[in-house]
Amino acid sequence: MKWTLEVVVVPVTDIDRAKEFYAGKLGFHLDHDVSFGEGQRIVQLTPPGSGCSVVIGRGAVPEMPPGSLKGLQLVVPDIRQAHAELVERGVDVTDVQVLGTNPGPVPDELDNVGFVFFSDPDGNSWGVQQISSRAGN
Repeated sequence: MKWTLEVVVVPVTDIDRAKEFYAGKLGFHLDHDVSFGEGQRIVQLTPPGSGCSVVIGRGAVPEMPPGSLKGLQLVVPDIRQAHAELVERGVDVTDVQVLGTNPGPVPDELDNVGFVFFSDPDGNSWGVQQISSRAGN
């Protein structure tokens, strides 16, 4: 049986501010923005090329303190390019960091060990890791 992770709920204080950050600054695709019932709203956004989306909202999502989600991770084939894009979009992102050493031959010295980190406006934290072997996936 195949199991896939499709949605991660990200707790935020201001849905519109978060939507602007994820769609405008990070370039996530806006899948839908739906209001229903009294005070209920769901916004779903998907990172380019990802099979997993993030959901922000109120009323129909689990209640978690805004900013409490830590350690979300995106994977890219080129961490230097990802860093440049985030900086160009105005995201407060760390410099490229090397965490560990590669145990064997890899196409690029940053494969598996190259990372950058950032947080959304509420403090939910994200990491971005380079794994170039996934470039065609």
